[in-house]
Amino acid sequence: MTSTRILALWFPDWPVQAAVIAGVVPGDRASCPVAVAGSGPSRGAVRACGVRAREAGVRRGMRLRRARAVCPELILIDDDPDRDARMFEQVLGGVDDVAASVEVLRPGLLIVDARAAARYHGGEDAAAQRLIDAASLAGVDCSAGIADEITTALIAVRAGVGGAVVPEGGSVAFLAPRSLRLAAAEEALGCPAATVEAFMELGVGTFGELAALPSAAVVTRFGVAGGALHRLARAATDGTVSPVLPATPLAVVHEADVAVNRVDEAAFLARALAARLHRRLVGAVLCCRRLKVQATILVEGGEHVLERIWRTREPLTEQSTAERVRWQLDGWLTARPSSVPEDGGGDVPADSGIIRLVLDPLEVTVPEERGLWGGGSTEDAEAGRVIARVQSLLGVDAVLRPRTVGGRSPVERIGLVPVGEERPPPRGAGDWTGELPGPHPARRGGGPTYPESRVRLVDASGHPVRVTAEALLDRVPDVLCGGGARYRVTGWAGPWPVDERWWEPAARFRCARMQITAEGPEPGGVDHQAWLLMWTAGGWTIEAGYR
Repeated sequence: MTSTRILALWFPDWPVQAAVIAGVVPGDRASCPVAVAGSGPSRGAVRACGVRAREAGVRRGMRLRRARAVCPELILIDDDPDRDARMFEQVLGGVDDVAASVEVLRPGLLIVDARAAARYHGGEDAAAQRLIDAASLAGVDCSAGIADEITTALIAVRAGVGGAVVPEGGSVAFLAPRSLRLAAAEEALGCPAATVEAFMELGVGTFGELAALPSAAVVTRFGVAGGALHRLARAATDGTVSPVLPATPLAVVHEADVAVNRVDEAAFLARALAARLHRRLVGAVLCCRRLKVQATILVEGGEHVLERIWRTREPLTEQSTAERVRWQLDGWLTARPSSVPEDGGGDVPADSGIIRLVLDPLEVTVPEERGLWGGGSTEDAEAGRVIARVQSLLGVDAVLRPRTVGGRSPVERIGLVPVGEERPPPRGAGDWTGELPGPHPARRGGGPTYPESRVRLVDASGHPVRVTAEALLDRVPDVLCGGGARYRVTGWAGPWPVDERWWEPAARFRCARMQITAEGPEPGGVDHQAWLLMWTAGGWTIEAGYR
């Protein structure tokens, strides 16, 4: 007998269901295919789609233009995480009446203590049915999965129509024949899709095949992400749904002098209290993975204490904490207890509202240093906050990162996209016939229109070196002049004729490229330099530098 049993309740396509409940989709078109357009990194792609949309061929991650081509009658609605969380709180209200210690992993997914619910309702099957019935009263579809571990329950809830019940002690056997892609499909598991695809390409396609590999070898090759996926496959993960405990010394409390009854005021309060909590966690060198949000709301019938627990696989950051608190307060203020009269506008009456708010980290751990494997370090988190701050002030396009695009020149092969924005690989991003051979330069030049990139190439007599109509040098280069300095030419390769992108005005006068090495600046310079030069419009420009 295992000490714990976890029941997971999953609401498929929750962003679509939330939009329908909120009335974003008109009632006369509720039966039409519906999809939610992604935002942030998934902008321009389908984030979630309903059953009718999937039947028409629309899939999650599909580009919006392709989705409209596949299904012309598709209704596209904007992504709204606040709406998803606000509508989910209405569903949680009914679930709270059936089971205690409900923990939210994300809007659309929750877990409860299956053993406690089974004792109260007379069995696991009866408890699962009661939870599904409670959700059905809100007009939403859901599936249930039961297992010994949280991670296995999250896999079981996606196994077949309606989910699955894993026998006690049978997690490994249940997982063995199932595809690893189930782990990447659920974001709450925190399994990177790239890691899963790497295993698939190596021929490790099921949890059973992964579990058979040596743990040390998996961690050595795939790092922290691979180790976590290996533990999931072996059902070696831990974690329980625990009862609500008294406030810990790390908890932060806000006592309001005036009741907070507006959603925008609640959002400001969420940010301020999240900042206080994380200052305490940083001081204690801890991070939070399980957070209790408790609010005391003043209504006409008296005070009501509302609680909700959020569990995350990755440590909560200050921003993610503030988001979850804001979602929760938005849901509570919008839902209105039954004793609060309807007044429209989405806020409670002026003499009602939140008078006390508590953020209590129920489960804290020591921060993990994961910079060796490409993420999770304190420096990376700080850099991410700085980038987000700059983008919020100057715009998304103010901070860019390079990526490989198509082209024959090393400079043409590098494109810039905003940090945090994921775009599909462009067509022709692979190897190009006739591309410039390596080694590739390390620094881009300013281009033909940038004054500082213009240079003079002369021979030993000081005469300019030019490129003939046959794409040959008319003189032997001896000195490169630029930026007020002179460099003695020590070698060159090329020139290579350039005859492409003739339709662009800037490229109309491009004729040839050449690589050149030099030392200087003169006199007496011994600093070795190398450039990629472009002959254009009768002059030389630096297209890129090799240091």
